[in-house]
Amino acid sequence: MSIKLAQEFDFDIVKKITHKTIKEIYPHYYSNGAVVFFLNHHNDENIMNDISNHNVFLCYNSEQNAVGTVTIKKNEICRLFVLPQYQGNGYGRELADYAETTIAKHYDEIILDASLSAKSIYLKRGYQEIGYHSIKTDNNDYLCYDVMKKQI
Repeated sequence: MSIKLAQEFDFDIVKKITHKTIKEIYPHYYSNGAVVFFLNHHNDENIMNDISNHNVFLCYNSEQNAVGTVTIKKNEICRLFVLPQYQGNGYGRELADYAETTIAKHYDEIILDASLSAKSIYLKRGYQEIGYHSIKTDNNDYLCYDVMKKQI
C-alpha cells in the first residue's frame, strides 16, 4: 500500500473514487436529494482545484490500483473515500492516518465534516462532535452531518 500526491492527470480516478463511493454507499444513509447534493459538491471544478493546489492524495493497493483518496486543506480532512469493493481492508484507516500525520506537522487540531456513514469511525479515532448541520436539498430532503474535531 502506498499514498501519493495526486497530479492533474489523476483527475478521472479521483472523481471516479469519489462519485462511485457516494453513489453506492450514501443511498444507505441519505435521501436522493442529499446524494445529489454530495455529487454536485464534489464536482469537476472543486476536485481539479484541490488537485491543482496539491491537496489531494491517492491510496494504491499492492497491485498499484488506486483504491482511495483524501483531500487535506490546512488542518481539515476532506473528501476521504475508499472504493466500495475495497472497504474493510484498512485503506481508509491508512488514508486517515496519513492525513492526521500530515496535519499534525503544522497544527494542533484536526477538523472534518463527518457523513452519517463515517461518523462512528471518527468517534473511534478520538474525534469529538463540535457542531451539527442540516442543509435542505432537492425534494425537501435534508443532508445532515457533524463537524468534528480531534486535538493532536
